[in-house]
Amino acid sequence: MSNRLDEVMAQARACRLCADLPLGPRPTLRASATARLLIVGQAPGTKVHATGIPWNDRSGDRLRDWLGLDRPAFYDESRIAILPMGLCSPGRYPRGGDLPPRKHCAPQWHTRLLPLLPQRALTLLVGRYAQAYYLGSAAGTDLTTCVAGWRTHLPNGLLPLPHPSWRNTAWLRRNPWFEAALLPVLRARVETILSATGVII
Repeated sequence: MSNRLDEVMAQARACRLCADLPLGPRPTLRASATARLLIVGQAPGTKVHATGIPWNDRSGDRLRDWLGLDRPAFYDESRIAILPMGLCSPGRYPRGGDLPPRKHCAPQWHTRLLPLLPQRALTLLVGRYAQAYYLGSAAGTDLTTCVAGWRTHLPNGLLPLPHPSWRNTAWLRRNPWFEAALLPVLRARVETILSATGVII
C-alpha cells in the first residue's frame, strides 16, 4: 500500500496537465498511508505556490487555530494528509481573489489517492468546492446551510468548514454558532483521532 501511494504521489507531483496556468504547474499536496486526518481545501494561493508548503499563509494560521494544532503537528505527514481540490495555484482574478480550482484535477487525482489512505478517520471539507464535490446535493445551496448541517455529515467521517480566508471574517461574525458549537467538537475530534495508537498498514 505504502509503495503504491509513493508511486501515485510522485505522479501527482509531476503532473503537468495544466501547463497553461498563470504561475505554471506546481502540485502541492501531502499524504502518507498512516494519515488519520484528511484536509481537502480549495487550491494553493500564490504564497503556497512560491513556498511549496500547503496552508503556509494567513488562511493556514486560522485553520491551525480552528484545529488546535501548532505548525509541527499540522505538518506531521504521518498523521495529516492535505489534498486540495486543485493541486496547483489557478491564478487570481484581475480585481483580487483566487480563481476556482481546475475542474478536472480532483477527478484525476482524488480518485486515485483516497483508496491509498485507508486510515483516515475524518475528512475536512474546507470551502464550497470541496463540499460540492464530496457531498453532492447534500452540500445544499450555500455555505451557511452546508456548514450548519455539520452534525449530519460527521457520522460519515466528513466535516464541512468555511474557508479560513480572512475574506470570510464577516461570515464568522454573522454565524457565532460556528465558534461556539462546531469548533469545540472539531478540536476534540482532531485530538482524539491524532492521538490514536496502534495504526496498522
